[in-house]
Amino acid sequence: MQKLLAALLCASLLLAGCGGGGGSDVAGSSGGSSGTGTGTGTGTGSTPGYNVVNAVVDDGPAALAAASEGAANILYVKVTVCVPGSTTNCQTIDHVQVDTGSQGLRLIDSAVNSTLLSALQPISMSGGSLAECVQFVDGFSWGPMVRADLHVGGADSATSGESAPNLPVQIIGTSTFAVPSDCASAGLNNPENTVVAFGANGIIGVGLFDQDCGAYCDQIAGISNGNNYYTCTSSGCTGALVPVTSQMINPVYGLAANNGITDNNGVIIELPAVAATGAATVSGTMIFGIGTQSNNALASGATVLTTDPDTGYVSTNLAALSQTDSMSYFDSGSNAIYFEDGGIPNCNESYAMGFFCPASTTVLTANVTGTNNQVAMVNFSIAAADTLFSTNPTYTAFSDLGGSAGSAGANTFAWGLPFYFGHNVYTAMQNVDAGGTNGPYFAF
Repeated sequence: MQKLLAALLCASLLLAGCGGGGGSDVAGSSGGSSGTGTGTGTGTGSTPGYNVVNAVVDDGPAALAAASEGAANILYVKVTVCVPGSTTNCQTIDHVQVDTGSQGLRLIDSAVNSTLLSALQPISMSGGSLAECVQFVDGFSWGPMVRADLHVGGADSATSGESAPNLPVQIIGTSTFAVPSDCASAGLNNPENTVVAFGANGIIGVGLFDQDCGAYCDQIAGISNGNNYYTCTSSGCTGALVPVTSQMINPVYGLAANNGITDNNGVIIELPAVAATGAATVSGTMIFGIGTQSNNALASGATVLTTDPDTGYVSTNLAALSQTDSMSYFDSGSNAIYFEDGGIPNCNESYAMGFFCPASTTVLTANVTGTNNQVAMVNFSIAAADTLFSTNPTYTAFSDLGGSAGSAGANTFAWGLPFYFGHNVYTAMQNVDAGGTNGPYFAF
């Protein structure tokens, strides 16, 4: 099965300036780091608690197979979406990508059944319907905003997991309103509005911030914003300022209390290590809350790296390549470890374009520094992507996949899903205590 190219896998919002996340969707290299956690959740194969979500890296949703496409290093969960207040007009949607580099629940319209889709009410503002043009690294997604109840975790049902009621949700790909020309041009005229282009049935952004754009979209109008809102009527769509309280919110921020406990201060992603040659599938968990319950305590040996409160960045130093990247972040929505190549050759094969192809596996050491001056040393490896893909064409998880951040990626280092293999990675949200330290921070 053909692998999705890196250019098609950029399903995370850009971090800078809007409190979102950045990257793509393929996995990279795993390595030791100082202070790696010991595991807090119920573990793969056990019955999850209500705040634990089963997660998997596999070949992706059925639409990919039907198109003879495949997924590489995309972490998926199931979500259940209901009409607000309903327990009957609901749908469980599988293969929704987990992204710690963005905020908000976004679903591809074709993945939502017609009965549910027609009953979800649009969000109104300024005499029109609210829509969003989401800018990715390599394209854009467009669609209106609606409200829905989200249920996730437990036994992956509407009754046993966490709930975020009346949540703003974007429906990507619907033809209700035409795509504004400035949205398309700012997104390189490359729409990512289908399951095949997106690589998933949707995306659940559980990053560092409460909203997907924050004050940036409240104060500045126009397509130059990282995430761009519009109000739409029958005569067309116009760029709009949107108060923070009306924007797309992080589903974690929207979680309701359960038995007096609210797990709305962050998430923990736990994935096992992956062999250097990769794996056909990988199963793990996403846990809601940090330090709110017995199964989500911050591990005593974890290194906490606080981030810039506005951008979510930390700093990564690669001494061997003589570079320090001040715009660094941990992003489960990036399918590789992306950075300035420092002389590592890129792949020439079409199925591996955008990834690194060194003559032999390159072993590197990086020091990652938080704004609290805490430092984590990370050892990781970069293997030749064309060899990884061709040797085991049915594999979907790779711990040593890397890619170039490109000319626009100066000073950027994305610790993508490859880093998450073999680590417990904590993403703590802004302005709240998470295990004794206020977010935003990453820890592992």
